[in-house]
Amino acid sequence: MLRQLHGLPGLLAALFLITLAITGAVLALAPAMDRAAAVIPASGEVSVAELAGRVVAHYPGTEQIVRGPSGGVVVYYSRDGQPGADLVSPLTGEGIAPYEPSPFFTWIKDLHRSFLVDDAGRMLAGVMAAVMVLLCISGILLLVRRAGGWKALLRPFAGSGNKRIHSELARFAVLGLLLSALTGSYLSAQRFGLLPEPVEIGPMFPAEVSGGQPAPVATLGALSNVDLSELRELVFPYPDDPQDVYSLTTSGGSGFVDQATGELLKYQPRSDGSVFQQWIVSLHTGEGLWWLGLILGVAALTIPVLSVTGITIWWQRRRSSGKFPDNADASQADTIILVGSEGNTTWGFARELHASLNKAGFRVHCAEMNALADRYPQASMLFVLTSTYGDGDAPASARSFMARLRDFRGEKTLKYAVLGFGDRQFPNFCQFAVEVDAALASKGLSRLHTIELIDRCSASQFSEWGDKVGKRIGTPLALTYDPLPQSTVKLELVERADYGVAVQAPTSILRFKTAEQGRGWWPTFLPRAGKTLPQFEAGDLLGVMPPHGQGPRFYSLASSATDGVLEICVRKQPGGLCSGYLHGLRPGDRIDGFIRHNPGFRPATGNAPVILIGAGAGIGPLTGFIRKNTERNPMYLYWGGRSSKSDFLYQPELWRYLDDHRLTGLNTAFSRSDERAYVQDKLRQDQMAVRQMVNAGAQILVCGGRDMAAGVKHVIEDILKPLATDVETLRAEGRYLEDVY
Repeated sequence: MLRQLHGLPGLLAALFLITLAITGAVLALAPAMDRAAAVIPASGEVSVAELAGRVVAHYPGTEQIVRGPSGGVVVYYSRDGQPGADLVSPLTGEGIAPYEPSPFFTWIKDLHRSFLVDDAGRMLAGVMAAVMVLLCISGILLLVRRAGGWKALLRPFAGSGNKRIHSELARFAVLGLLLSALTGSYLSAQRFGLLPEPVEIGPMFPAEVSGGQPAPVATLGALSNVDLSELRELVFPYPDDPQDVYSLTTSGGSGFVDQATGELLKYQPRSDGSVFQQWIVSLHTGEGLWWLGLILGVAALTIPVLSVTGITIWWQRRRSSGKFPDNADASQADTIILVGSEGNTTWGFARELHASLNKAGFRVHCAEMNALADRYPQASMLFVLTSTYGDGDAPASARSFMARLRDFRGEKTLKYAVLGFGDRQFPNFCQFAVEVDAALASKGLSRLHTIELIDRCSASQFSEWGDKVGKRIGTPLALTYDPLPQSTVKLELVERADYGVAVQAPTSILRFKTAEQGRGWWPTFLPRAGKTLPQFEAGDLLGVMPPHGQGPRFYSLASSATDGVLEICVRKQPGGLCSGYLHGLRPGDRIDGFIRHNPGFRPATGNAPVILIGAGAGIGPLTGFIRKNTERNPMYLYWGGRSSKSDFLYQPELWRYLDDHRLTGLNTAFSRSDERAYVQDKLRQDQMAVRQMVNAGAQILVCGGRDMAAGVKHVIEDILKPLATDVETLRAEGRYLEDVY
């Protein structure tokens, strides 16, 4: 059993683990390279004030100074209206070299974290990290068994060949691999909400700013008391604003520094959770611990050899035993899968279900529906996956099923679930599946799960069905089969509106249409040949293929198909490959894109209030929801930006929606205005009204950055306390939805 627990996951995950190992080993070089390129003063030699003074002397337009985990100091500045970033020497303040993240290491990091397929890939990488934990623990136990006890682990192993190589390498690398796998699993579990993520709520903006004449940064007392080795980030005040302050973040906490008096204001130490989180990141990446990174990188390089030797050992053992895994015999199986298919598409879904149940330890027998047996003596579960042929008829592999079912003598303990496949454009959508479900019920069998119908081979619907069934049987089913991989369509930019340049947050509203296929005369009432986009709604995702063969990036749509355009709101991120690409487009330029449906982020129908909360570019899909609120149901928007003069996104549209009552209430917060407020502040000010709306059945939708969403969640939790409920309860009821990035 222990050998199977070690061998089967290793066989299934070998290719993914090799990919993670090689990319991890490459990434392990980055901290050491950063350390080698950095100038590191002795402890106590340079204060933050001295550093800032030297840097400003060479970079008058300094906006931010950042000290990386490996000790390198980077200045972000503006010169002649153009932003820049340089690696500088803290001893002189002079530039060493332009600072720009390596495209190679960025690509390797994306491959390592997500296999270049975003959230699905991140989830897979997290699963692979958990598999690696299992392999390490089971491998240690196998090594102990082979060596003859824990004490014998230090002695050389007997034997030769692949077994000897596998054992010796595993003993050398297992602790490093286990550390990497445990920390990677922890970070992945946080990423997908399985473990709590520490929320570091910084100090509130100080109300007691002196507003006096700014002093030279090198003379500020609070900065003089901080050694460079403790610095993480120093953000400079907004130019010509005496009420603004320096934002200081150190290894111990964060606060504000008065630019006139040099006094430290509103300092807040880091929480224990934040410190622990930083240690987890350092232990996994080697950031700040370059020597550990190199050790973990060397350990990771053993995985390709361990995979090859492990597969060879398994194959030799399997070949010598003469056995090969196959369908369980129908008389011995505890789970039956019957398939009805006309063009073999449904078989792919059945194979995925079969494999997942097999991995979970079930004895599974899979056959076509025409092969229904008289009885299945050991079976407790029956899954029927079937398509519908033509006008509600049975597909080829299920035409004899109904006749055979008349003679079926299933045990009363046998529970069944029917999954239908079809296309909603046909009037008798999944009709045969519905008839099969009713026929099984008429035989006195109990439903394991109510019938569900999948439209156009939707991979997401299949996965959701697997999650529901997994909960029913007490075993998670990760069903990821997708028979219809996304193909891209040419999209042409027809309009853009630009905001936020004045506050260093360039954000654009971009509107695309599908590019015409071919040229020349064509009747407007006839469709053109070529690819077309499926129907979509606001809140769905536009997948954009950036240049140079990178994986797609996803942006929430602010429009529906009935609007005639694909509209997205995109903030240009520093070093952002795709956001920079999109911001560089001009009307007439074309991109490659596709639609990914996102049904989990939609406002509910009905008369209950809907509370929309967002910040920055997160306003895009929220505006799309308002635009579609033609029933004039109660809808309230809380949104935060930087300045009402430069980045009030969708301002004309929102005023118009207020006038025609598609939007019931609008509450904005601008962090670089006189009020210096954030969207969380507005929610606290309106907490009584928010609480009343939630008590009346309101739904809350949050869209924007992850930090903003964490802050909003914290505020909403406080607001909900008098109601004896919390965010997780609302989330379980479908009344608290997030689309964060």
